[in-house]
Amino acid sequence: MPKVALFNQSGSQVGEIELNESVFGIEPNQHVLFEAIIMQRASLRQGTHKVKNRSEVAGGGRKPWRQKGTGRARQGSIRSPQWRGGGTVFGPQPRSYSYKLPKKVRRLAIKSALSSKVLEEKVLVLESLAFDAPKTKDFKAVLNGLSVEKKALIVTADLDENVALSARNIPGVTVVTADGINVLDVVNHDKLIMTKAAVEKVEEVLA
Repeated sequence: MPKVALFNQSGSQVGEIELNESVFGIEPNQHVLFEAIIMQRASLRQGTHKVKNRSEVAGGGRKPWRQKGTGRARQGSIRSPQWRGGGTVFGPQPRSYSYKLPKKVRRLAIKSALSSKVLEEKVLVLESLAFDAPKTKDFKAVLNGLSVEKKALIVTADLDENVALSARNIPGVTVVTADGINVLDVVNHDKLIMTKAAVEKVEEVLA
């Protein structure tokens, strides 16, 4: 059973917490991690690229010259693809790049991502995380108490508006709920900071 330190909100260690081995203690599957990240990045693409084909380009209503007798090649429209200002052949059209991996593969990927962070000793667990009001300064004090200097992913059990609003203006800090935890966010941040309740919720879903 992997163990990590348990901290309070002021950054003092108050004990240790045992993590579920089937979620946080597996051998990371690098290939599955790679596939999950590619899938997520593909779904983030807007796919709004668009070119006009010959039916959409303005102009070219009449035949530029008669079919035979001029000595030139036959032409039907000055907006054909071979003309300057003509339509584009087989150009990009709006589309969705998203696709899905099998459910078992997605579950293995998130377990691999979480286990990687545990192996790298970059997982911090908080007893709780709550603020009376949205205050960026208070959130920075929590990060300073935990000696977090780089990008950090904060995982809470449920949506807490005060926490989310307090972290919103801090560069490199992302707040997600346990339901919204994903491979790209986990891999993309240097530290993974989870509340004790969030750990229990993730273990309940993935174990």
